[in-house]
Amino acid sequence: MNEAVTPNNSKPPNGPVSSARGSARRLPAAVGAVALLAGALTACGGSSLEKEGGGSADGGSKGELVVGSAGFTESQIMAELYSKLLTKAGYSTTISKLKNRELYEPALEKGEIDVVPEYAATLAEFLNAKEHGPKAKPVASNDADKTVAALEKFTKPRGLKVLPAGDAVDQNAFAVSKDFAKKHKLKTLSDLGKSGEKIKLAASDECEERPFCRPGLEKTYDIDVTGLDPKGVGTTQAKEAVKDGTDQLVLTTTTDATLEDFGLVLLEDDKGLQNADNVLPVVNAKKAGGKNVSAALGKLTKVLTTEDLADLNRKVDAERQKPKDVAEDYLKSKKLL
Repeated sequence: MNEAVTPNNSKPPNGPVSSARGSARRLPAAVGAVALLAGALTACGGSSLEKEGGGSADGGSKGELVVGSAGFTESQIMAELYSKLLTKAGYSTTISKLKNRELYEPALEKGEIDVVPEYAATLAEFLNAKEHGPKAKPVASNDADKTVAALEKFTKPRGLKVLPAGDAVDQNAFAVSKDFAKKHKLKTLSDLGKSGEKIKLAASDECEERPFCRPGLEKTYDIDVTGLDPKGVGTTQAKEAVKDGTDQLVLTTTTDATLEDFGLVLLEDDKGLQNADNVLPVVNAKKAGGKNVSAALGKLTKVLTTEDLADLNRKVDAERQKPKDVAEDYLKSKKLL
């Protein structure tokens, strides 16, 4: 995702802003820790990884594939979805859970994992910074096609293949209470800027400097942000602060599954401040770059929506269902299993 940040129930987008649980998706791990853990991986997925097996649906197998998963709910659900579809397509699958992108991306390049659910803008900027340094000129934008094209320029030389992206997107988003929205007739961030209301923003510390957070709200939407309440991204404390009126706006993500519980509603990013963090599979081209894998995962890409992601997150985080059960039920509901 663009400067996306991840609430405690969702994924971590590209590195800028992040919450405690979302940091698994966005923030770099210490160099020493990365080297130590990455070195522990083995060619079959890594003995240091948590694994779950899955066999072939018809008793045979087109080969073994390792599906990577990061350490947040949405990634784990997506990995289960991928695993079940690949199993149905005749592969023997294993899910390997790694903490963050700093670990699973190198493993994907080495063929220690074969498939991973990713976010277009976030991965593009991650690889951009990896190749050109942390101050590299951004390559992602709010245009999904252009962002994916930029991403492919980084993945191909690394032996990776980007499969088609769908409509499902998990990116930074901003929410207000339903009462506040009704009182000031707010549906979009532009509406909030035009209202002239003074806004205290519940977000992470990084929001103060990130161009897609406070600076973007002020410059793009002319929103009068009077202060930042450092309660994290999409955390219970942050949403409670907006619910009770202590703050007026909260930074979360488009797949936050608990907004309704707090009486909150997202405001539309009508000027495209956030980058295109569409969900898409990225595979090791040599081991999983064939038509069969693309066809199997493409069935999910065609039907998965942002609303579906939020609902799947809710079932795991709020209802305490298991990711593998939620994934199976969803695929059956779409007649994909």
